[in-house]
Amino acid sequence: MELQNVTHKKAMLEALEKTLGVVSTACKIVGISRTTHYRWLEEDPEYAAQVKDIENVSLDFAESQLHKQIGDGSTAATIFYLKTKGKKRGYIERQEITGADGMPTNFQIEIIESQNE
Repeated sequence: MELQNVTHKKAMLEALEKTLGVVSTACKIVGISRTTHYRWLEEDPEYAAQVKDIENVSLDFAESQLHKQIGDGSTAATIFYLKTKGKKRGYIERQEITGADGMPTNFQIEIIESQNE
């Protein structure tokens, strides 16, 4: 049974690479359930580390595509990048919550301590 798990884990890692980390699609390719994959993540630190590496490669790919779009002049990609990476330079959106006609809203916050403490 353990040899079968090793074979399936290896196949799952290959499928995750092919699908850029899409778990559902990789599970279908290998013929295992998502539950099995997530159990392996919890129980097998080596498997979890390899999956994390694949996730990082997928993220690197997505970032490279974003930079390509920025280079091609995409305003939306540029704005997205600045909102996520340029926060320290002031590129951030803030929302104000107001009542009717821009009037301030009144609300109270009550902190209730847990009975268990």
